[in-house]
Amino acid sequence: MRKTAVRRSGGQSVGRGRVSPVGLLRPSAYPPDRPLTPVIVGPTAVGKTAVAIALAQRLPLTVISADARQVYRRLDIGTAKPTALLRAQVPHEGVDLVEPGERFSAGRFAREAAGWLTTARAGGRVPLVVGGTGFYVRALADGLFQEPPLDPARRDRLRDWTATLPGPDLSRWALRLDPRFSGGGRQRAARALEVALLTGRPLSLWQRMARAAGVMRPWYIVLTIPRELLRRRIAERVDAMLAAGFVDEVRAELARGTAPDAAGLDGVGYREIVAMLAGRIQPGELRDAIVRSSRQYAKRQETWFRNQLRVQTSEVGHQPDQVWMLDATESANDLAATIEARWRLVSAGV
Repeated sequence: MRKTAVRRSGGQSVGRGRVSPVGLLRPSAYPPDRPLTPVIVGPTAVGKTAVAIALAQRLPLTVISADARQVYRRLDIGTAKPTALLRAQVPHEGVDLVEPGERFSAGRFAREAAGWLTTARAGGRVPLVVGGTGFYVRALADGLFQEPPLDPARRDRLRDWTATLPGPDLSRWALRLDPRFSGGGRQRAARALEVALLTGRPLSLWQRMARAAGVMRPWYIVLTIPRELLRRRIAERVDAMLAAGFVDEVRAELARGTAPDAAGLDGVGYREIVAMLAGRIQPGELRDAIVRSSRQYAKRQETWFRNQLRVQTSEVGHQPDQVWMLDATESANDLAATIEARWRLVSAGV
């Protein structure tokens, strides 16, 4: 068995058995009274659920699903929801919470998840946050930035102006107004300008204030695999979902009177099947349409986690990684063993 590669955020790989005992010390970004919480994230089809279930054979876990699609009842196949049998073996929260059509915001998720974290720890279990919905994860860890009322006319004028700026100029302005601005693209730079100029305070300050309302100190574990392997896994997953009755699941939900554009049915895979049932997609085109949308979604997830988590300060004093990037090409059991060993080290040292 070859060693699992562990990549630091800077791109360096470290063998599975080589965990640095002493690392770069950074001031904590989160209040020290919050318990450290492992958070497994990554793109769709990378294997997050399988790793979580394997890890639950080694640690007393409660899995907290941070997946905006798994909150919907009866939408099981297309969301890759853990089966009832798996949920009987390993406690899960964040699954089957609302009816399709009901919006479930990141703020609501964070409020309810705070209770799940507390209950799990009170029962002697380790809460493990698992999912691919970045806004859910960040709301739980960092709270939500509550923007003060802004003058709509001033905002429109400012947006007209920022639209004329080249990307590098926009980033320079953002850094000048907010010394903590960490980059991440044109949209983030424009947002930093907007908040700083219209509120008189930099966005990073508002975010630090919001973080005080977060409910956990996250230990991020980002599962990654080579792009071509991920593309293949996505295609295989779509084939398995269709074989398991994905189309019938959507047809049954529509027969209950759920609107075709209801929250839940607007997700990847569901909207393509709705379109096929409405005659907008030919049955022979359905599989490729879902694969294509799923791959695009995975790419957006990878971009989000890369941009949003790359500047996170490590919550483990002797872990030099800002974020633990874990090569997920190994089996779920091998990955679980790697994570368990690192978790026992870091949870004992914070």
